[in-house]
Amino acid sequence: MNSLKVLIIDDEIEIRRLIKLSLTTQNYTVLSAATGKEGIESVLLDRPDIILLDLGLPDIDGSEVIIRLRSRVDIPIIVLSARDQEEAKIAALDSGANDYLTKPFGVGELLARIRVCNRTYLRSDDEEVLQLGDLSINLLHCQVFLRGQEIRLTPIQYDLLKTLAQNAGKILTHRQILKKVWGVESNDLQYIRVYIGQLRQKIEENPARPKFIITEPGIGYRMMFENVT
Repeated sequence: MNSLKVLIIDDEIEIRRLIKLSLTTQNYTVLSAATGKEGIESVLLDRPDIILLDLGLPDIDGSEVIIRLRSRVDIPIIVLSARDQEEAKIAALDSGANDYLTKPFGVGELLARIRVCNRTYLRSDDEEVLQLGDLSINLLHCQVFLRGQEIRLTPIQYDLLKTLAQNAGKILTHRQILKKVWGVESNDLQYIRVYIGQLRQKIEENPARPKFIITEPGIGYRMMFENVT
């Protein structure tokens, strides 16, 4: 039985009702808030496992809510918004959101994203081995194995793969990747594209149709579990 507690922060009552109905049938405990202030108070009081956040709130913009929450808690945040511009998605993700769904969205897709976020946060910070399907990353010895065979990576390739794997299921923006791997604040995407291409050649069965490293067009990349259902 599922014991996850989900908080919906959305000013549209019909959206809250629809999501609550869909999640309670899956045995989730569902809380709701209609404003950013109510949502922040509920997060601090009720400590949900997952937050579903609308950006267009009546009192505080959703991106500001993310920033305020990230200074207090490390709870997965999935943005649900009618804003479909890349700039809005990137701003929310750079602020600390884990994922982004554009309204209208399917309930099945929302449930899958919730499961991925939960699996990601079940990982221990001091976990020595990351296992994603056939791909295994030994953090202690800096080794990568694919179906039991060791894959040789350069230091930058390894750091990039490790960063993506440690955030498996989460969209990382180009800016976040550049900062984490190269330690620079930049929008120069050429470094990332080159190294992503190199990694795909080494770990993907078909680099043209990757299963592990998925491109989020105009935004960044997401490392996927082979099976998220």
